[in-house]
Order: sequence, then C-alpha cells, then structure tokens
Amino acid sequence: MNISIFSMPFFYNSLIVILLSSVLSGLIGTYIVTRRLVFLSGGISHASFGGIGIGYFLGINPLIGAAGFSLLSALAIHYGNKSLKLRFDSVIGILWSLGMALGVVFIYLTPGYVPDLMSYLFGSILLVSITDILLLGVLTLITIVVFSVFYYQILFISFDAEYFNTKGVKTNIFDLGLLILVSLVIVANIRVAGIVLVIALLTIPANIANIFTNDYKKIIALAMLFSLIGSLAGLLISFTLNIPSGASIVLMLAIIFLLCKFCMYFVNKKRR
Repeated sequence: MNISIFSMPFFYNSLIVILLSSVLSGLIGTYIVTRRLVFLSGGISHASFGGIGIGYFLGINPLIGAAGFSLLSALAIHYGNKSLKLRFDSVIGILWSLGMALGVVFIYLTPGYVPDLMSYLFGSILLVSITDILLLGVLTLITIVVFSVFYYQILFISFDAEYFNTKGVKTNIFDLGLLILVSLVIVANIRVAGIVLVIALLTIPANIANIFTNDYKKIIALAMLFSLIGSLAGLLISFTLNIPSGASIVLMLAIIFLLCKFCMYFVNKKRR
C-alpha cells in the first residue's frame, strides 16, 4: 500500500519547522557567513553535545541541556578572546572537544537505553513536537525583531567591525548579543539537521545566495528561499528513499550550491 507523505499529520509540523528554520537560516546564516564565524558556530554546535549528555543523565529534556551548554560556550568564547586574549581558534577547539567528551561520558553514565540519541546527532525533522515548534517560533520572532531594529548595526559589524568601533559604538555588546542568538538558533535547529550537520543548514544557503549578489538584504532573502527549497526537497527525498532527513536536506543544499556555482561559472565565461 502506497502511503502519501501529505496524508500524515506530522508532515505539516515538519513544514512549519522548515519555514521557520529557513527564516533563521537567512538571517543568522548571512551574519555567520559575512562575519566569517562558520568555525566558531561549528564549535558551539559540537560543544552543545555536552549539554545533550548532561540532559540525558539528569533526566531533563536534552535540548534544555544543549541550550545551557551552548550559551556557556558562547560566553566562554567571547570572554576568552576579549578578556583573556586567547586565540579564537584555540578557545573554540578546546570547547569543541570538551563538549563532545562530556557528552560521551554522561551518556555512558546514564543508566539504561538512551532514546533518540541519533536524532540529536543527525536530526529528525519528522519527530518534532508542538513544544519544538513553539520554541522555534519564539526564537524566529526574536531574531526578526533584532534584525529589524538593529539592521544597520549588524550590517556594519558584519563587514567592518573595527571601523564601527572607532565611531564610538560598543561593538562588544552587539558581538555578545549576536553570539548568544547564534548559539540559541543552532540549538533550535538541532531537530532539523542534528549537531553534526546543523552548521551546514545555516551556512550553505547564504553561500548560495552570495553567488548571485553581494547586497546584504538580497543575500538574506535569497538564503531564506534556497533554504526553503533545499529543505523541502530533502524532506521529500528522505521520505521517498527512507533515509535520514537531516542528511538528505544538507545533501540537497550542497547539490543546489554546486549547480548554482557551475551555472554562474558558465554564464560568466560566456560574457567574457
């Protein structure tokens, strides 16, 4: 018996999550890519595995543990670099490995079977709950408000933070605030692509958009669009082939990136 994905109630929950996630991918992803914070964001996402492990061990929602650990990691990276003058890559490397190690230890110490672990590592968008959707919706709303109110500050910090600092604007506050927002967005998207792949979900759409334009607003809009297309296609392929949805979504985004890159290469070659 053929079962259509459109007849399944959880499919519509997944659609809402994809829509919200695409908005976040456009806004936060563009900031991460233009500010060149991809490695930093990767460090935060992997460090959050420590919070997942602690969550399992304490018997609380692992995403709550991941959010706490992710916030602590963001603060440690910020103050480690600004106050202790530690190199960014060194702090990130330490937290990355520390978080993964703590996660493994606490999961090992948790008695009994650890359910849903793979969904936190590689994502499982079909299993999102109403609570996940509400949390993602609130975070999306906060992110839209932040980008609407502080758009020009974020734009200047993204391209030339040092110049902005000379104008008397305290960039540290914006840096820290946006870093906290990035860490929360990473945790909120763990259900979509998992800890291992979530950074691809935030960075590939912005990189695809950047192939076509250098305008910040247009990059945000196009990144949202490409994220939506790639995520929907990935979800449908995941259901059809019965493969993990997070991996399928990231693969689709990567294919779109390569196709766009090749197309622009031949278009530019023809123009010469």
